[in-house]
Amino acid sequence: MTSPITILIVDDHEVVRSGIRSYLTTQPDFDVVGEAASGEEAVRMVADLIPDVVLMDLIMPGMDGVETTRKVKKISPRTQVVVLTSFHDDAHIFPALKAGATSYILKDMKMDKLVETLQRAVRGEVTLHPLIAARVLRNLRGETLASNSDDTLFSDLTERELDVIKLIANGMTNSQIAGHLAISENTVKGHVSNILNKLHLADRTQAAVYAWQQGLVQRAHAT
Repeated sequence: MTSPITILIVDDHEVVRSGIRSYLTTQPDFDVVGEAASGEEAVRMVADLIPDVVLMDLIMPGMDGVETTRKVKKISPRTQVVVLTSFHDDAHIFPALKAGATSYILKDMKMDKLVETLQRAVRGEVTLHPLIAARVLRNLRGETLASNSDDTLFSDLTERELDVIKLIANGMTNSQIAGHLAISENTVKGHVSNILNKLHLADRTQAAVYAWQQGLVQRAHAT
């Protein structure tokens, strides 16, 4: 007999957790092993329970869903994270997927589709809500920045941070950037740190690659 799929539900709204749990407990394939009302609680429970799937809300007080996803995957790489949220803008989608989420679905999804998504997640198969899939496809085609949409990840950066990431993409060191912008090297380091945090990237090399991939440098040269 196949073991049931173990699920941890993470959402700061009790009514949401209760509704999902009530439905999943009627499904023989699932075992809801716990509920967490915050990211911090979810991380502790994942360490104890090692669930097959975490059903993750993104917007929570304290640690948000993106950071929680990143920590969950670090603690238990085998655990699949399925994002369940109301938000479908780029500023939420891409950080969540980069953090390690397997799937990204919206709270208007019907329960039977949620069941299918959880079953697919255990097999490592990706499920994206149609709105999310369309945004990911546009991003891969390089259309996100070309459309000048305000909800791109780069919209979180200040004008100075945009200057810095463009110069990073052009191969400049912190010292060279400081000289070019007539600011101190420590200020440059601060800007670089903020850029990495806002774009959820690990280092300046990733920032450079990301800027090139998203056409930020090309757009700068074209103007």
